[in-house]
Amino acid sequence: MKISQKPQDDVMILEVSGKIMGGPDFDKFKEEIKGLIDAGYKKVVLDFDGVPWINSTGLGILITGYHSLKAADGAMKICNVRERVLSIFYISQLENIFQVLPTLDEAVASFRD
Repeated sequence: MKISQKPQDDVMILEVSGKIMGGPDFDKFKEEIKGLIDAGYKKVVLDFDGVPWINSTGLGILITGYHSLKAADGAMKICNVRERVLSIFYISQLENIFQVLPTLDEAVASFRD
């Protein structure tokens, strides 16, 4: 998993690419979210355009990040999710936890509503 930051006003966009499989990805993502919270970013969009696959451990990574942001009065939204990954969200019913939006523009705009 690779992550690159792209700030847009008070929203931090994390462009995520590669498979999210757990292991070292857990610490990497946890530190990324902690760093954002420490820097004052509480609105985070995960752009999943480059994510072809996520497993159950990867879902756990996302849930941990979600709860860290929520505890800091923040929010995490996900966009550009491929059909294969989206089906995993539906099977695990995580679409009820994560706000999943079709495009990056819609995800960023949803923080303005």
